[in-house]
Amino acid sequence: MKRLITAAAIALSSLTAFAANPQVELNTSMGKIVVELYPEAAPLTVANFLQYVDSKHYDGTIFHRVIPGFMTQGGGFTAQMEQKPTKASIQNEAKLALEKGLGNERGTIAMARTGQPHSATSQFFINYKDNSFLNYPGQDGYGYTVFGRVISGMAVADQMATVTILPGDTPAKPIVLISAKTVAAKAAKAEKTKASSASKANAK
Repeated sequence: MKRLITAAAIALSSLTAFAANPQVELNTSMGKIVVELYPEAAPLTVANFLQYVDSKHYDGTIFHRVIPGFMTQGGGFTAQMEQKPTKASIQNEAKLALEKGLGNERGTIAMARTGQPHSATSQFFINYKDNSFLNYPGQDGYGYTVFGRVISGMAVADQMATVTILPGDTPAKPIVLISAKTVAAKAAKAEKTKASSASKANAK
């Protein structure tokens, strides 16, 4: 019983910090998606993503790679398939994120990269299913850094997987990320998380 109370107390004590986590609204040509970011789990990655948001880098880019049953990726190309210039790449934080409980599960947002583990810049992807093979250590000793989760609009992301896809995993009709902006965290989401955390603690 003491363990259950302690677990619940720990979960609830983190609520305030959780509620203060930054949220970003991705306004796409198919609807809006809101993601909540977790700087405690991936501080460099979250800061990097927010810098791109604040600089309007994502506005007018597309989701250029969509693989049904896997993920949808965007943040790097214009509708003319021209790659946008980026800032320097960042350190891979997949290990820290996983230690904090963030893995490549359905609805999470993670950084895309090349075969080099520390090559992530602006591109990101949203997982359509649990892709645990992308977690640290992955297949290359590093994995892919998860830094947030979709809290609203996952149906919009799912809808992207229903469009006509050309060879190369590119949608036949561009799915445009019209704008990305930070939004105020909603108390209702925090309350929902509070109830969920307490429920999970009591179930242990």
